[in-house]
Amino acid sequence: MTNKKSAEDNAGKVIWVTGASSGLGRSLVLGLAAQGHRVIASARNRESLLALEKLDPSIFALPCDITDENSLKAAQLKIDTHFISLDQVILNAGTCEYLEFPDPDWEAIRRVMEVNYFGTVNCLLVALPLLRKSIKPRPHIVVVASQVTNAPFAKVEAYGASKAALQYFFSSLRVDLAPENIDISVVNPGFVDTPLTRKNDFEMPFLMDVDDAAQRIIKQIESRPRIYSFPRRLKALLLTSKLMPGLWQKMVSSSNKKALSNTPTSEKVEK
Repeated sequence: MTNKKSAEDNAGKVIWVTGASSGLGRSLVLGLAAQGHRVIASARNRESLLALEKLDPSIFALPCDITDENSLKAAQLKIDTHFISLDQVILNAGTCEYLEFPDPDWEAIRRVMEVNYFGTVNCLLVALPLLRKSIKPRPHIVVVASQVTNAPFAKVEAYGASKAALQYFFSSLRVDLAPENIDISVVNPGFVDTPLTRKNDFEMPFLMDVDDAAQRIIKQIESRPRIYSFPRRLKALLLTSKLMPGLWQKMVSSSNKKALSNTPTSEKVEK
């Protein structure tokens, strides 16, 4: 249960959410705004953000490209103009591309890392000075990684590596920012029903509704956990890869072969 002091600390915050135009980010923005927070929603899709802004007066649309230096500088200037400080940032923006063997597009690794890892670090550089100005007792950085890093899956080398990089970076950063009383939480969701995951052609165990996932995150980050992974059932399943790595490889390989056999020939060779 949240005590009175922590409830007061969590009330009426200024929160920046990246990747807010759809999926988990959009649900996080709406859920946080409904709690009375002032929420800065950013993404590349300007039209989607403006439509989101109209749903609640507490939402502030901030279109930007987190991989573009000039776009981020403009976003930083806009935040500085409208807000004195940030109390929390939720670094959620991300993308996914799969490596299709035997002839993968190796450049996909660079593209995914540019968004998921370097783009997230870019946003941190913008947010950190504003978090340091917060009048709240402990400003809070939340980064959305993934449970995919708990086990090897077929085709997800680029995505998994980018999320693992985030997990290590922010775990290390937590140590360096501790003297400044800035908290860091790494959130590892499982499979969430979003426009991105709907493109997947494989089974996604324990697939969650996006609003349910967002509410879980909003509730759990109030207590500032170092790491929050959910759902627990998926976390337990992925332990198989560590306890019985050979069995896990056979399971994943078998699933991948089945997916390939069900793919039309034209889709297999299309780039």
